[in-house]
Amino acid sequence: MAGIGNIFLSDDGFGPEVLRRVAPQLTDPAVRATDYGIRGMHLAYDLLDGYDALVLVDALPDRGAPGTLHVFEADHDTLSAATGLDAHAMDPAAVFAGLNALGGSPPYTVVIGCEVSCIEEGIGLSDVVAAAVPGAARAVEDVLAELAARSAAREG
Repeated sequence: MAGIGNIFLSDDGFGPEVLRRVAPQLTDPAVRATDYGIRGMHLAYDLLDGYDALVLVDALPDRGAPGTLHVFEADHDTLSAATGLDAHAMDPAAVFAGLNALGGSPPYTVVIGCEVSCIEEGIGLSDVVAAAVPGAARAVEDVLAELAARSAAREG
């Protein structure tokens, strides 16, 4: 599980905030939770170690409903082609492009995101995005449970 975002840009800190809430509850040793912040290449390098799945928690652009949660499977082909290699970028497209440039391939990826209200300089989430954090934490738990069930079915 990767929390991504810049805590110094208001709602962009959504991913790290959800990770902070969820990480203490994780007991499965097969689940690794890391706050990558804005370190996209660090995440790309870590993915070279080989993982069965990746759960990205991130802020999403405002599409007219700030605070709305979205849970979806990442389309790696579209994302990887959407950007070039940028070692300083921290969005899924940049991470997957970096991973591809390093010779790796992304694992099955689920994105849990929240539409932002504000990404101006400042620390702290807007009220509407902060209110979405508990729901995102539950979504992370649900996705991790589904991934564990899939893994158990493959092994059994």
